[in-house]
Amino acid sequence: MSAEQSPAPTTPRREDGAPEQGYDFVVVSNRLPVERVVEDGTASWRRSPGGLVAALSPVMARNDGAWVGWHGAADETLERFDHDVFHLAPVPLSAQEVEAYYEGFSNATLWPLYHDVIAPPEFHRAWWNVYRRVNRRFAEMTAEVAAENATVWVQDYQLQLVPKMLRDLRPDLTIGFFNHIPFPPLEIFAQLPWRRAVLEGLSGADLIGFQRPGDAQNFQRCARRFLDVAFRNGEASFGNGDAEWTVRAHAYPISIDAEAIQELASRPEIKRRAQEIREELGNPETVFLGVDRLDYTKGIIHRIKAYGELLEDGRIEVGPSVLVQVANPSRERVESYVQLREQVEGVVGHLNGQFDTISHTAIRYLHHGYPFEEMVALYLATDVMLVTSLRDGMNLVAKEYVAAKTDGSGALVLSEFTGAAEQLRQALLVNPHDIDGLKDAMLRAKDMPPAEAKKRMRSMRRQVLGNDVNDWSEAFLRDLARTRPEAGPEEQR
Repeated sequence: MSAEQSPAPTTPRREDGAPEQGYDFVVVSNRLPVERVVEDGTASWRRSPGGLVAALSPVMARNDGAWVGWHGAADETLERFDHDVFHLAPVPLSAQEVEAYYEGFSNATLWPLYHDVIAPPEFHRAWWNVYRRVNRRFAEMTAEVAAENATVWVQDYQLQLVPKMLRDLRPDLTIGFFNHIPFPPLEIFAQLPWRRAVLEGLSGADLIGFQRPGDAQNFQRCARRFLDVAFRNGEASFGNGDAEWTVRAHAYPISIDAEAIQELASRPEIKRRAQEIREELGNPETVFLGVDRLDYTKGIIHRIKAYGELLEDGRIEVGPSVLVQVANPSRERVESYVQLREQVEGVVGHLNGQFDTISHTAIRYLHHGYPFEEMVALYLATDVMLVTSLRDGMNLVAKEYVAAKTDGSGALVLSEFTGAAEQLRQALLVNPHDIDGLKDAMLRAKDMPPAEAKKRMRSMRRQVLGNDVNDWSEAFLRDLARTRPEAGPEEQR
């Protein structure tokens, strides 16, 4: 079977189309929660890192759960298989579909549009047609593996059409959707030629979750304008007659596995590595740190520009201070990302050429990923964390830094355009477009009295530790189960 064909149904079915047996809880996301590794010529699978996988693994284990997603290789069809606690249902994608559905419509149309048009979105009908076809394939696979009255949780912007497609295929299901990125205001969303179809797709869910209340309100305004459906107290009725259902749209801010990060940060070997990092940097008085995917939404250029001007102004010096910028490679076949990399590396090279000394570098720029243990050590070695996103659904790096600072040290400079800013109010909040204001905040963080820094960090740590990723998933699934109690996972009833 080619990757462009929808998989043929293999599950025994009753007359109403529901499977005779299947899984009571199904997660649907663009990628499966595993990644293929090859060691000594032998291929195997390992669990993917990340908060979503960690949060949903216990739910999967308790509820005989399945996960539907692409396994990461184009033009390859895999049978369903089990790994760890997961029953995995791979969805095949051709190379052409990866280019049009993922790199194209998802990341060159929706991503920039939903991030306030920081980069211009591209609108191509061919991309839209492939996006719709791939979403249909995900919906069909989900309909095959879900048990009668199962709960299905669809994840993120790549699959916005799946909820309604799935409702049409399997009206017995309880369907949730979570949007991990911002949802744009009406005036921006209106630019999307397929705006009505996307809203109809999302509205197939019983519960739609967003990172911030403002995102939920943006969705509700768009539904009122383009679907003529009015939400009241976050609820609205869709369909009619026997096919009527209620859609709820609310904020569920995502978080991290704070306990796991704390445990790592407390290990002696991680603490030793943090000390080694400072020594490798020349034992500076202040380590500034930025950790991001290399993405134009992250404000990396703004951060480096502010740091460069502080050097030019003589307000900081190379040696006593250093900026470490970790930029994880991202979407390297998308042209706007290629251009961003060239721009960032050009600015870093210019500043280093101007300010480096024989023994010290102004900016340590690292364009590759690191094991999470190394990142926790880097957090521990850092005095000032810089999160300067121009637009971000949440930004979990800010929360990871706070969780790692078990001794209460450190300062966080945080963009007010992140979802995290609504929760970490004791950070130094900045408008990253205001370079002078950003510079002042960086200096204030650098020179903050230890007592004030610890007071701020204690407050932020209470928030992060009291609202971790498990709280997020439990809150969403509890509310989803309440929409149709007979359909929720057993432990959520």
